[in-house]
Amino acid sequence: MYARDNGASAKDLQQRLPPTEQVSAATDMLRLLADGTRLRLMWLLGDGEHDVSALVAAVGVARPAVSQHLAKLRLAGLVTVRRDGRRALYTASGGHVRRLVTEVLHAASHRITGTPQHD
Repeated sequence: MYARDNGASAKDLQQRLPPTEQVSAATDMLRLLADGTRLRLMWLLGDGEHDVSALVAAVGVARPAVSQHLAKLRLAGLVTVRRDGRRALYTASGGHVRRLVTEVLHAASHRITGTPQHD
């Protein structure tokens, strides 16, 4: 059986693709998450608000580097910030972002441990 035998034409498939700007935004987000420090930060921010000092202590990276990573994540819309007096409290932006980080890390765990994938 050839791929063309499944009944879907190239035009049908093309119409099912997400819009170009959506794909572009998604690749930008994924590119930012492709850094180990930023992925660790996102994992921590997925469970609630944290300030820079707590994040620095947790990931073991210099404060300026953590601040730069947070700024990039914020510009991409992956992180939000809330002021509490002089402190800035960061958190992951919404459920989609939290689930994305959780899913990719769980998929990596399956790959490393050899645990079978599930649907």
